[in-house]
Amino acid sequence: MQNVDWFTIGIYIVLVIAGWFSIYGAVYNFEDTPFWDFSVRYGKQLVWIGCSIVIAIVLLSLDNRVYSMFAYVIYGIAIISLIVTLIVAPDIKGSRSWLVLGPVSIQPAEFAKTATCLAIAKLMSSYGFRLGNFSDAIKVGLLFALPPLLIVLQQETGSALVYAALFLVLYREGMPGVFLFLGLCAVVFFIVAIRFGEEPIIPLLPDESYGVYLVMLMGIIIQCGFLYVFLKDVDSVKKIAIGNAVLFGISYLVYKVFDYPIHFTVVAYISIIASVVYYIVMCISRSKFTYVGIAAFMIGSVVYAHTADYAFSKVLQPHQQIRIKVTLGMINDPQKADYNVNQSKIAIGSGGFAGKGFLNGTQTKLKYVPEQDTDFIFCTVGEEHGFLGSVAVLSLFLVLILRLIYLAERQRALFNRIYGYCVASIFFFHLAINIGMVLGLTPVIGIPLPFFSYGGSSLWGFSILLFIFLRLDASRMEYMAN
Repeated sequence: MQNVDWFTIGIYIVLVIAGWFSIYGAVYNFEDTPFWDFSVRYGKQLVWIGCSIVIAIVLLSLDNRVYSMFAYVIYGIAIISLIVTLIVAPDIKGSRSWLVLGPVSIQPAEFAKTATCLAIAKLMSSYGFRLGNFSDAIKVGLLFALPPLLIVLQQETGSALVYAALFLVLYREGMPGVFLFLGLCAVVFFIVAIRFGEEPIIPLLPDESYGVYLVMLMGIIIQCGFLYVFLKDVDSVKKIAIGNAVLFGISYLVYKVFDYPIHFTVVAYISIIASVVYYIVMCISRSKFTYVGIAAFMIGSVVYAHTADYAFSKVLQPHQQIRIKVTLGMINDPQKADYNVNQSKIAIGSGGFAGKGFLNGTQTKLKYVPEQDTDFIFCTVGEEHGFLGSVAVLSLFLVLILRLIYLAERQRALFNRIYGYCVASIFFFHLAINIGMVLGLTPVIGIPLPFFSYGGSSLWGFSILLFIFLRLDASRMEYMAN
């Protein structure tokens, strides 16, 4: 026990206590009974907190080798529980993600995060594993993909998106940074294609999508960066830059001077086709397959631009589409679609610099903010404790995440380090998306704020995730001795 990181446990305790007071402030009305009334949510949360403490003690007491030895078994149990949930769970607010066991409801998706982290750490720390090996990369991809796929089938898209954070772990363990950049490009391209997809490039050609054109234009610009960074081919950068400047410049002048309805999307097609042909020639003449990779990126940009709208309209649910449109400013419906976010921002803004004081929040007391004790719990912090309280809470989370990264870096066992980075990545994703959601910076996808949002499954899931790592960290001296 002397090797346990008590600093992190101290942060955990402070966050859990602050979270309970926030739930109490969000739920409490002046006719309620005292703290220990287990018929209301703040009373139930006390039970979950007590259970979490017991779980933490048990996890710290187990042999550290248990987590590595049974990682795949735990992962298998998690997958089975997700499948069972999909079959037997009742429909609750359009989601089939809760197992109802008498008076208690359990959400297996919260525990599947820990299981996935353990399995990934076990696989990537195994002898002979190389992320650059195709078969090993496929194995990691399957471990990543299976839980979120089952969670999406349960209509819990928000919980499924959390697994995207684990790509940061792959980057730490040697995945080339270009893959993270491509992931960023996919997000930006999707946003641009959706945000401007319904706007025409020019009024005379209403069928040409401005969003598709912008995505193709960004792909044309990014290719020059790839040429310079990966090939140092300044000559090709100059040729492509000058060629595109001439092509698009002449097209724009024809449209402006002669008022001729130029198909700018066709112009972009011509530019991309010319680039692809050029890269094939360069690959053959110089025997550098990087040119083929850049050509594939250009083709992929075109395909992605045209499929983004289809994926948005056919894959996402109607309420998810509306939330994205609200976030991107495509629609404004303060009484329906963006009611939650507007009320959330009003509640936080009304707190001012120092807040209205504990239990004095008017927005939360009058129940203006939906889900104010779960997904929108940060509203209570902002209204009752103001800017100072909000900064204090965010600072605590920042210290926790930085501490987890520090602990992960000091591990001697590869399994421990990989698992530690998984934990830090998941906490970071939950914090960033939940706060962004409350402030209207990201779509409302319904994921909890760690240790603050009401719910036993959420609190237990985060506690298990954290304390397994603390137990692994406490055993680091054994590996140093060996």
